[in-house]
Amino acid sequence: MNKSKQFVVFFLDNQKYALSLPDVKRAVRAVEITSLPEAPEIVSGVINIQGLITPVINIRKRFRLQEKEIDPKDRFIIADTSKRLVVLMVDEVEGVIESKSQEIVTGEKILPGMEYVEGVLKLEDGIVFIHDLSRFLSLEEDQKLDDAMVKKLKHKLSE
Repeated sequence: MNKSKQFVVFFLDNQKYALSLPDVKRAVRAVEITSLPEAPEIVSGVINIQGLITPVINIRKRFRLQEKEIDPKDRFIIADTSKRLVVLMVDEVEGVIESKSQEIVTGEKILPGMEYVEGVLKLEDGIVFIHDLSRFLSLEEDQKLDDAMVKKLKHKLSE
């Protein structure tokens, strides 16, 4: 039996990336980000999502892509990791694709050492890097983010 998976495809520059559809809550227009002192380098800050202070991950830094200012056309993908809700800054969201599991080449075979890459999918118009959000932050980055979020919350409560 060929089990299929669904993915949300997005762009950074001209490269396609994807997240597992069950992890994605929704995509929204980019908004202003509030800084989060002492957060890991790949965290640009936080935004408020229906009363929940949510970290914004700058995946350009993780992928070592050129930085750019947020553009009104940019999108945020709101997604669940195994630990928390996060927001990913992306250029554009293309939509949802479906693929059979056997069509996906595991990340270790193509990009050793990039544990946050779940796999690679070849499409007619190029390749798509599929990312595993549960492994996106290192343990150290995750702990640093926890500490920064606690400090932000305490500061907000003391205002």
